[in-house]
Amino acid sequence: MNDISKSESYARAGVDITAGYRAVELMKKHIASTVTPGVCSDVGGFGGLFRLDLSGIKKPILVSGTDGVGTKLKLAFIADKHDTVGIDCVAMCVNDVICSGARPLFFLDYIACGKNVPERIADIVKGVCDGCVQSGAALIGGETAEMPGFYPENEYDLAGYCTGIVDEDSIIDNRTMREGDVIIALPSSGVHSNGFSLVRKVFDVERSDITTPLELLAGRSVLETLLVPTRIYVKPVLALLQKIRVKGISHITGGGFYENIPRSVPAGLCAKIEKGAVKVHEIFRLIQETGDIPERDMFNTFNMGVGMSITVDKSDVDSALSILRENGEDAYVIGEIEKNTERIRIC
Repeated sequence: MNDISKSESYARAGVDITAGYRAVELMKKHIASTVTPGVCSDVGGFGGLFRLDLSGIKKPILVSGTDGVGTKLKLAFIADKHDTVGIDCVAMCVNDVICSGARPLFFLDYIACGKNVPERIADIVKGVCDGCVQSGAALIGGETAEMPGFYPENEYDLAGYCTGIVDEDSIIDNRTMREGDVIIALPSSGVHSNGFSLVRKVFDVERSDITTPLELLAGRSVLETLLVPTRIYVKPVLALLQKIRVKGISHITGGGFYENIPRSVPAGLCAKIEKGAVKVHEIFRLIQETGDIPERDMFNTFNMGVGMSITVDKSDVDSALSILRENGEDAYVIGEIEKNTERIRIC
């Protein structure tokens, strides 16, 4: 711990510099779990250093993504549970990066808080590290900013940034997508990290009881169910890419099916989704019924139980499903590509 840098004046203004040093000491053991062979720096430098291994990559392309957790954090504040939202933060970034076929290399986080409580900051970073381990990325840097007067004492914001690498010839694009290609669903773990402004309004989370276990939710409460972290798909998708030519991947985030699936479909083609094939989680049914939300709005806001869609040639479907299931994903078919200018049809 740094005992030299102290400022009583700054402390009286609400910023405890020494708390930041204590937080770093507490998080070091978690950060160590994310170290990969490319890491060249320790925690505490002005920049994170990473050595690129370009073995087997002829034309390296770096792919970057950044995102935050959003108002799902309000649920973490209510539950006073801070050790999983870091997984959400990593997931939102690495799941985007893998859509290009890129392998995540490293991650950086940013935490802004009203008051630096070292134990809470360490819990947040533990979640970030858990997400990094799940995705094979190294946590090589970050920042914790104590901002009294800007955030309430017991609240914070969390964002992250990821860089991955892919060979230019292996970048996933939609140029080879054709009519008759098949769309595979990878199940989500729940609501993930999108649509929480609507979720919070539907359940009136700050005034209603959301802590009572419900049979509908397999004995979990609404709060517990909503806090389940975003599923990370990196390793199963990388395993698939080693053996199957994937034509398109969509990470189903804010905007649901209607916004995200068309992003991987070229003009002139359409993703036809069989609504009856989608395995909708019970939490989404509860959200829809409680909030009296039209079905289209549900599919235009939430992932509805599908965290990622993958498009492959019809001849590769069985092999793709087998590989994904061998790697822990209960993958299943939800539709196909057709000629249509609508870009997506849910029917």
